[in-house]
This record gives sequence, structure tokens and C-alpha cells, in this order.
Amino acid sequence: MMRLRSWFSPLKERNFRLFFIGQTASQIGSGMAPVAIVFAVLAHGSASDVGFVLTAGLVPLVLLLLVGGVVGDRMSRRTLMLQSDALRTVAECTLGIWILVGRPPLWGFMLLAALMGVGQAFFSPALTGILPQMLDERNLQQGNALNGISNSSGGIIGPAIAGIIVAVSNPGWAVLIDGFTYLMSVLSLWMIRIDWTASEKSDTFFVLLREGWRELWTRSWLWSIIVQSAFINALFASFVVLGPVVAKASLGGARAWGAILAAEGAGAVVAGVIMLRLHPRRPLLAACLWSLFFPVPMFFIAARSPTIIIAITAFLAGGGVTVFGVQWHTTLQREIPSAILSRVSAYDWFGSLAFFPLGTAIVGPVSASIGITTTLVGSGILVMALILAAVAIPSVRQLRSPERN
Repeated sequence: MMRLRSWFSPLKERNFRLFFIGQTASQIGSGMAPVAIVFAVLAHGSASDVGFVLTAGLVPLVLLLLVGGVVGDRMSRRTLMLQSDALRTVAECTLGIWILVGRPPLWGFMLLAALMGVGQAFFSPALTGILPQMLDERNLQQGNALNGISNSSGGIIGPAIAGIIVAVSNPGWAVLIDGFTYLMSVLSLWMIRIDWTASEKSDTFFVLLREGWRELWTRSWLWSIIVQSAFINALFASFVVLGPVVAKASLGGARAWGAILAAEGAGAVVAGVIMLRLHPRRPLLAACLWSLFFPVPMFFIAARSPTIIIAITAFLAGGGVTVFGVQWHTTLQREIPSAILSRVSAYDWFGSLAFFPLGTAIVGPVSASIGITTTLVGSGILVMALILAAVAIPSVRQLRSPERN
């Protein structure tokens, strides 16, 4: 019992507890949005239209991430995250109401997706940097694991609810609920109290970026994983775009896709609980090996397997993603100085997502040319090859976490 309490010790901290509540609510809404928005687009559009909407959200995200990293190291991260979620509240509520009262044109979906991308570009680098401000190093992995459980719980509850809403009603309701969950995150961030002392340095934007680049380039484990992730995420676009298309055509529609995403979230929750207890001595090696489950669902979607089989593979994939995320973010927070952490995190996000917009934009036309099955299988094989390539890098295999007392 004492050990179980220690696993959840970060929740004893008021700031982290408020953060956890707000993020859990927000992630439930975020889990609803992909199902609702994709099927709202597919109601009158094609796989290519889905890709265009996803790309519209990703382009400003990628373009502004480095700006978000610099800002996240120069101002209160709490304030920056609050403002970012306020923007996302407005964007999602607007889109939800628009879907409810009419049929938004493609440009409307794309414009509001772009605003969501802007919000995330400033939120994500600050998120990586704010956790060490709320927790000491001993509780850092547990904090990341609990944050992963929060995200994953949303991945279970959100898609399941959205699948039901889309099946029996208007997807606009699910999008509107997502907007209200962002508002709950805004309120929780507003109640958090973290001291922030602005840096007295008056370096220019490019000098600050160069400092972040220097920290990144001197660590081969860091830049090699980022490069690998750039290509993996571009290939993963085939799952994001083509998965709902296959679900609509062969698996029963939104309910099936919602169940698959919910299973992925369930696997992530289970892995998050495991990460509360386990502390791998070689964190990046463990992260990469577990991430081999990541592409498995692509093969079973390509084969039009029964939904339950795809859901089982999605469960394993969700677990792999969470193990990778917990070990990766904890390693970043331990190895990178706090004063520069948001900038390094921004380079991480920027590099990892650099090719994702290209992937979402071209996967529809590519699949129309070579077939959905070939696109999914080819993407899955290449993802596995990239993960194994990362494992072969000595600095990735050999990096060790500090001894625990």
C-alpha cells in the first residue's frame, strides 16, 4: 500500500493535481475531436479532404513550434499554456456550432483546424518545460506517467463517446463538447500558482534559437530520435487518414473507428500504470523496443480484419506509444537544463512533425494511385525499419537513467 501511494505521490502537489484534472478533461475532448471532425468531413467529402483538414492544422503547428519554444523559455509557461487553450476553446466551439447549424465548407474546417494548430504550437513546448517546475526529479517519471494516463484516458473515453454521438446524432455536439473541455483546462491553469522570474538576458530570437540548437546537436541520441520520428510520423499519416476510410467502408463506420481508438487509449492507460512502477535503466532502448507495436494496427486495417482484432493490436500500439512518451519526456527533462528546455522541446516537436503535414496531404492521392492496402502495409514496414535503425545507434542503446535511492 505504501508503494502504491508513492506511485501517485505527484498528485499530493496542489499545482500538479490541478494540472492533472484540467488536462484529463481536455484530453477527453481531444479524444472526441478526431472521430467527430473526420466523419463530419467524410459526410460530404473524401479521404483527400480529410488529409487537407489535417494538414491545415499541422502546417501552422510546425511553422510556429520554434517560436513557441522561445516564448516558453522567456515568459510564464503557465500563462502561455492558458492563452493557448483559450484560443483552442474558441476554435472548437465555433466549429462545433457551425457543424450543428449548417454544413461548413472545406475552407471552414481548414481555417479552424489551423487555429487549433497555432494553439498547440505554443502549448506543447511549454508543457514539457512546466512539469519540472511542479515536481522534483524523484517524482518526474511518475508525473510523466500520470500525464500519459491522463492523455490515454481521454483516448479511451473520448473516441467511444464520439463514436456513439456521430452514429446517433450530429458530430457537431462532440466537437462542441471538446471546446468546453479546453475551457476546463483554462480554469485549472488559471488556479495553478508557479513562481516565474523572467530572464534578464536580452538575446535576440535567433540567438535563443541557436542556444537550443547547440544543446540538441551535442547529443546524438536526441537528434537521431527526432530525425527518426520525422519519417515515422509522416508514414503514420496513412493510419490517421485511411483508417477512418476503411472503417466507414468495411467495418461499420464511426462506432468501429471509435472503438479502435478507445482500445488504443486503453493500452496507453495500462502502459502508463506500468510506468508508475518500472524505471528502465536504459530508457531510450526500452522506449524504442516498445514502440515496435506502434505500426502493427496498420497491417490489420489493411487486411480488413474484424474490428475486435484491430482493436487488440491498437491496444498494444497505444501501450508502446505511452512507454515511448514517458521515457522520452523524462529523459529530456533530466538531461536538458530547465532554462532551455522549452526550446529543445520545440526542436523535438518541430522535427518530429516536420513531414507529417506532407504525409497527410499526399496519403489520399497516393492511396488512390497504388491502393489503400499497399499504402498501409508499406507504411507499416517502413516504420518498423526506422525503429530498428534507431536501436542500432549506440547513444540510444546505452543512455542510462540515474540510480534511484
